Amino acid sequence: MSNAAAADHDFPRPPETFTDHDGRTVTIEAYDGDIDPLVEMYADFGTDSRSQGVPPRTEADIRDWLPNLVEDGLNVVVWHEDQAVGHSVLVPYQDTSELAIFVHPDYQHAGIGSQLIRVLLGYGQENGLDRVWLSVSNTNHVARALYESVGFETIAKERVEMEMQRAL
Repeated sequence: MSNAAAADHDFPRPPETFTDHDGRTVTIEAYDGDIDPLVEMYADFGTDSRSQGVPPRTEADIRDWLPNLVEDGLNVVVWHEDQAVGHSVLVPYQDTSELAIFVHPDYQHAGIGSQLIRVLLGYGQENGLDRVWLSVSNTNHVARALYESVGFETIAKERVEMEMQRAL
């Protein structure tokens, strides 16, 4: 799908409840201002669940890092029962917004990331954003396929990472 065609696509908005591929009912909601559930989720990420230095490793560093995301960006959180299991954000960056997405390791490969990114893009549309940008490791084939599935196109490719964007 080209960016021109993708820009006409209307993505779902939060809240969005669905059943993931593992049979769990999860809800994606706009961020409510409480960082504690996100800190708890990020603190549980292992070394292999971190990319490009995020999320930070220690709880103190997570508490320092999160306010920049939640105060400046448009945030959505995935909930399974009373536990945050995913978080995605669009952070203003120059004349666009940078996308970041995180899904708790125990909830990956269940379709949550795919729906999370769609709801975040819908939230961005609803809030007047017209373009989204991201950076991803060249070796992160799962993330690259996810981004391509929702209309992101590669705009630059370096040795280690690539930049992608799409119009909303």
